[in-house]
Amino acid sequence: MIAQSVPFDLLFVAHVLSAVAVFAVFVVMRLAAMSIVNGVSDEEQRRKFPPRRNWAARVLHLLLLSGLSMSLIGDTSVSLTRPWVGVGLLCYLAAAGHLEARTLPLERTIAEVVAHEGHASVERGRQLVRSMDTLLAIIAVALVAMLWQF
Repeated sequence: MIAQSVPFDLLFVAHVLSAVAVFAVFVVMRLAAMSIVNGVSDEEQRRKFPPRRNWAARVLHLLLLSGLSMSLIGDTSVSLTRPWVGVGLLCYLAAAGHLEARTLPLERTIAEVVAHEGHASVERGRQLVRSMDTLLAIIAVALVAMLWQF
């Protein structure tokens, strides 16, 4: 699969680095959510949930761009007709939909609550942990599909 061409290899490296970044960001987000569940101080919650947009989580969208680009310029081993590429696309759609519709709005709500009330409830922290677990599970399925390439 690799060493097809220089542009393909650069896209492959970008795809792998994007996947590592996505995993790292999602793990940090989960740890921040767990801190609420574990009852950290109000000051710590303010530090972990600032009242601004989470652009780091959107690195997920680079996976689609780099993956589709590789499929378009690569040979038939990475074409869109391959089942594992389809699984990757479905996983991306599921993860992006969940991230944008559920996780990031919940994170913004927690940040607003922390900014106004000083701390978020344990239940909201649990909701965010479950949401992050869902995202990490979807990413794990995509990773297995990419490594297995059935």
